Amino acid sequence: MAHPVPYLRILMKIKAIFYDFDGVIKDSTDIKSAAFHSLYSPFGENLANKVVAHHQAHGGVSRFEKIKLYHADFLNIHLTENEISDWANRFAELVFQKVIECNYVAGALESIELLSKKYSQFIVTGTPETEIHQILEKLGIWKHFKKAYGAPATKTDICKRILKEENLQPDEVVFIGDATTDYNAAKDCGLHFVLREHHENLIYFKDKDVARIKDLSKFESVINQFNS
Repeated sequence: MAHPVPYLRILMKIKAIFYDFDGVIKDSTDIKSAAFHSLYSPFGENLANKVVAHHQAHGGVSRFEKIKLYHADFLNIHLTENEISDWANRFAELVFQKVIECNYVAGALESIELLSKKYSQFIVTGTPETEIHQILEKLGIWKHFKKAYGAPATKTDICKRILKEENLQPDEVVFIGDATTDYNAAKDCGLHFVLREHHENLIYFKDKDVARIKDLSKFESVINQFNS
């Protein structure tokens, strides 16, 4: 009598991790919110608060797009490209050093170092690309990432680019983010998504069925769930 062939379970193998930066690697979301408040406070406290609320609801959208929108929609001022760049530079002056000096999200540095030995790692952020390169260099963590991408490209376009250039299948990638733009990019590209929860994003993800972590201390165990 022939013995039945045992059931072979095919394991899906994660090959790459895409990381957002602010709120995922560095605990810097409050810094960005405070910078927008500072930029727009000369126009009144109510307007500055309105800007911050919109910024927090649309995390991951580039500062260039936000500044253009806030001036046009809230102030009826249509900025030229040079003027947008000037405002964006003022924003960068407010945040750059503070982002470098602020705390890492708990477990982030340890996870990045550990997981770089097992997976290809990429930064996918709304921060301008030249700026995120400078930040990674100053922090001394550039070596843990294969590439880092930022504005002006959208996160969806960045994800599509990495998939194509690295010959990755969507189910081989985990995207860890903290903003709706991260979630939408992962969804648009068919990637696994992990939410890093914090006080600014809970309301925007309350009805979304996603994997969630408070910090990155157990990030590897979450990745392993996608490998089973």
